[in-house]
Amino acid sequence: MKGIIYGYARVSTMEQKEDRQIFALREMGVDESNIFLDKISGKNFNRKMYQSLTQKVRAGDLLYVKSIDRLGRNYRDIIEQWRFLTMEKQIDIVILDMPLLDTRKGKDLMGTFLSDIVLQVLSFVAENERVNIRQRQREGIAMARKRGTHLGRPLKKLPSKFLQIYDKWWTQQISGREAARLCRMPMSTFYRKAKQHREDLERNSNK
Repeated sequence: MKGIIYGYARVSTMEQKEDRQIFALREMGVDESNIFLDKISGKNFNRKMYQSLTQKVRAGDLLYVKSIDRLGRNYRDIIEQWRFLTMEKQIDIVILDMPLLDTRKGKDLMGTFLSDIVLQVLSFVAENERVNIRQRQREGIAMARKRGTHLGRPLKKLPSKFLQIYDKWWTQQISGREAARLCRMPMSTFYRKAKQHREDLERNSNK
């Protein structure tokens, strides 16, 4: 009995588009209902749709994936999942961007050996790229901090009368509660902003 054809696609965020992957899977004759899509990082295999796929496939089924990094980005995990699907689940896998990674071909010992080598090399490349991306992000953040660039959420603009209210609070003309009310912010926020303002004043005076 001929197995069922499945497809797996993944993008890292909700904003990214999966169109090219879906198109490639449809071109291979994968039915829409048998395409499993995750919109999550590939750092591990704890993904809802991927787990659903592994529970559904049966021996003799065929799985198409556009590229090895869509399957995952962690070298050891990719190897582990590949062996789980091909040996325990006994399904075939085809990586469309890499014809050598087609378990339907070379079922003999030499074919399996060559596939394993290619898989390990490509998996290593995928993980190495992930590590490089993280390194570039860290370096970019460090450079931005050196330039004094603010990172994260946009800073909220201070009330126009903040400095005037701060001076009254600092000289004990009004309480912190009253200062926060006049600034229309929680007391914790006012105290934090006041502390930042004081530190800026001290820093500028020491220049």
